[in-house]
Amino acid sequence: MTLWVLLSVLFPSSVFAARLGDLVDVEGIRGNQLIGYSLVVGLDGTGDKNQVRFTNQSVTNMLRQFGVQLPPKIDPKVKNVAAVAVSALLPPGYSRGQSIDVTVSSIGDAKSLRGGTLLLAQLRGADGEIYALAQGSLVVGGLQAQGNSGSSITINTPTAGLIPNGATVEREITTDFQSNNLVYLNLHRPEFKTANNIAAALNQTFGYGTATAESATRIAVKAPLSPGSRVAFMSALEDVDVIPGKMSPRVVFNSRTGTVVIGENVVVHAAAVSHGNLTVTIRESANVSQPGPLSNGRTAVTPQSELRVNQGNGHSVVIPTATTLRSIVSALNGLGATPDDIMSILQALHEAGALDAELVVI
Repeated sequence: MTLWVLLSVLFPSSVFAARLGDLVDVEGIRGNQLIGYSLVVGLDGTGDKNQVRFTNQSVTNMLRQFGVQLPPKIDPKVKNVAAVAVSALLPPGYSRGQSIDVTVSSIGDAKSLRGGTLLLAQLRGADGEIYALAQGSLVVGGLQAQGNSGSSITINTPTAGLIPNGATVEREITTDFQSNNLVYLNLHRPEFKTANNIAAALNQTFGYGTATAESATRIAVKAPLSPGSRVAFMSALEDVDVIPGKMSPRVVFNSRTGTVVIGENVVVHAAAVSHGNLTVTIRESANVSQPGPLSNGRTAVTPQSELRVNQGNGHSVVIPTATTLRSIVSALNGLGATPDDIMSILQALHEAGALDAELVVI
């Protein structure tokens, strides 16, 4: 039996206000991705194998920087070393000397990074500049164990780990937040009604002319130039209550987990739905052919396949017009539909023009 979950989200139809800080992002106030390359050392024989050439080259180059010269054509054994990619998110407004978390991931064929120590890694931004330096001991949540016979067991992912506060910020990211007399707010979900309501609420709270809705996504807001006054203004701005516009109803499918989420205000017009099951069964068995006595024949084993196709009785249901979410769920449950069946039925209703909702597949 296919295990599936139909999650229906029901909200009251009354109008509700939302906090402005939950609806928008401030332009220019965002995190920045950083990435780097380095080595993890101190592994208990679970590092990269000798055929991973870039790990050998990295070890050789590192030793050369410390005055250790290896003989020509000699590759160091690197079973206790792993080449890794180091990534981090530099939050907005961070200054030099502050610490950020880093994620370390193997890029070779290392079995595990447990117990390893990351050597100094330069973390660069998209512009190629160095913004942070990372180093430290890894915290690995995964585990792998292997026996002499070749059998092994793996729990979670032992080839990736975290170093809490493992990087130190060395360069600040400049922003025009303090220098521009306008602050721009970007909606998480663009909608003209919501943008207009935000501008109206800000003008009512802080005075006419404070905010202007430039598009369904962007609202321009006049803010004080003084740093202290601007921070106080933004803190008050985030707490303004705004009535968001009516968003189009959505039906979200997750085919990997078999989850179907049906939002509020999903309506189905008059339609008839037919549902049937097709089952294909293949059974394999072996047939042994034994030769007769003194026939000089050989025993032969021949495969034998049995194929059956069973088409279950189809089910039909008539959906009346203006059907609500609760009625849709009841009708689909009555059909005994699986997640794949539900996705197909809703997609077919959408193509037929009988479903007033946006279909989203993740």
